[in-house]
Amino acid sequence: METKYTFKDDSTQAIVYVRPVAVADLPEEVRLQAEGLDRLYAVHSSEGEQLALVRDRALAYVLARQNNMTPVAVH
Repeated sequence: METKYTFKDDSTQAIVYVRPVAVADLPEEVRLQAEGLDRLYAVHSSEGEQLALVRDRALAYVLARQNNMTPVAVH
């Protein structure tokens, strides 16, 4: 039972990571724009580069998908 199988390369979409960020941990200029929120969501590339900072988790996922990226939650 050693049948070789060639897997299709489905890596056409980049993976991005979505994680919550405490507003208190952000620079003052960003905290001022957070409009009373306690938490924002960061979208990061697989290399760790922050690509976006958005209001909520759903928006982070929509943003990723609209840009042909696959979002994954990070805890």
